[in-house]
Amino acid sequence: MKSSPSETTVLSIPDLRAEFDGRVIAPDDVGYDEARTVFPGGIDRRPAVIIRPADAAEVARVVSIARETGLELAVRSGGHSGAGHGVSEGGIVLDLADMRALDIDVDGRTAWAEAGLTASEYTAAVGAHGLATGFGDTGTVGIGGITLGGGVGFLARKHGLTIDNLLAADIVTADGELFRVDAENHPDLFWAIRGGGGNFGVVTRFQFRLHEVDSVVGGMLMLPATPEVIASFMTAADAAPGEVSSIVNVMPAPPMPFVPAEHHGRIVVMALMAYAGDAEAGEQAMAPFRALSTPIVDMVKPMPYAEMFPPEEEGYHPVAVVRTMFVDTIDERAAATIVDHLQASDAPMRVAQLRVLGGAVADVPADATAYAHRQSPIMVNVAAVDDDPDKAAAHRRWVTDLAAALDQGDTGAYVGFIADEGQARVRDAYPQPTWQRLAEVKHRYDPTNLFHLNQNIPPAR
Repeated sequence: MKSSPSETTVLSIPDLRAEFDGRVIAPDDVGYDEARTVFPGGIDRRPAVIIRPADAAEVARVVSIARETGLELAVRSGGHSGAGHGVSEGGIVLDLADMRALDIDVDGRTAWAEAGLTASEYTAAVGAHGLATGFGDTGTVGIGGITLGGGVGFLARKHGLTIDNLLAADIVTADGELFRVDAENHPDLFWAIRGGGGNFGVVTRFQFRLHEVDSVVGGMLMLPATPEVIASFMTAADAAPGEVSSIVNVMPAPPMPFVPAEHHGRIVVMALMAYAGDAEAGEQAMAPFRALSTPIVDMVKPMPYAEMFPPEEEGYHPVAVVRTMFVDTIDERAAATIVDHLQASDAPMRVAQLRVLGGAVADVPADATAYAHRQSPIMVNVAAVDDDPDKAAAHRRWVTDLAAALDQGDTGAYVGFIADEGQARVRDAYPQPTWQRLAEVKHRYDPTNLFHLNQNIPPAR
């Protein structure tokens, strides 16, 4: 049984404060409740202490304290884990939020970034030099979590996943050692952290490749969601040049000021588009999408890439039921299935999110990184969001039913979008050879499974 903070006797908060230059936050401190809150709603865990290290040496010390005391260790970059892995009940939270240094080598097209930075902070800073590294589609996500899971975002088809642009990393392993890993140094560990999540240690810094992305042609394009429009949109996304990445949300139109009132609540295609290249070519690339139907909203325009991450609503903590999967195609029949299921749900917000992959994602060999789904052409994420706990079971059935109806035989899953769904779903994220290789690396660097508050890969026995 895990002890509650009030019962914990193995930690001395005054001693911790004397030892660390970084912040130590205890249950009685002002700001404790804010510090233990993660992005997903419905997670209410009370850690014994939250430590925000000032540097890698302090990260190593926190890891050693967790090992010595036996207290559960949660590692937090941005706190967006769908399973709430960024906070522990009665354990130690190692929160990287204060480690935000960024060293940009403009001429060398690389950047060393500490893991407490968010995607929007990093993107804005390198964007001032006309450069970019692709992360996801949400600015408040910590670069640590999204990188270790793979990183699927607006630049994926042109420049690959985030892990495809990871050149090196500094990582503290379970024994408190700090390693520099790259293609030549500890290549097994470097391979594993590119898609294997936080199973192998605490990455304190990442070295990323930077690309020239001065601006994009991007933004939201909203169209009526008929089966024909949805299927045609997916065909156009697959045929588009690699510079085009899109995130297609089929969902009820939200009552936003820029959405005409007659469309509020109706099922629409709300697509987030990005063309990473010349503005004139970008406008030409967007033409086939605009031609599918008269747009309800067309906010696609040339803009700095950093503006693809809009500000998020403060205090927004959605309670969501989710399912991630891969499919081969979304034809009119599959599109009709999506529309029918969306119309049958009463969740305040429900969505089938469709991402055409391919391009640079598929150019990487499947065994080159722990993310192995290189040839899966479309990622689908089904979600229902509702704060009413009495509706959770019904929404779970709805999500499960729609995912089953869309199943085309690809049993894989993207680890970055798995919630608290059990060990079998973690196995779905990795083909058997990848899983076995990851388990062996886990045994080498974390044989006692100290880093288990994650989508866990137990060490090989």
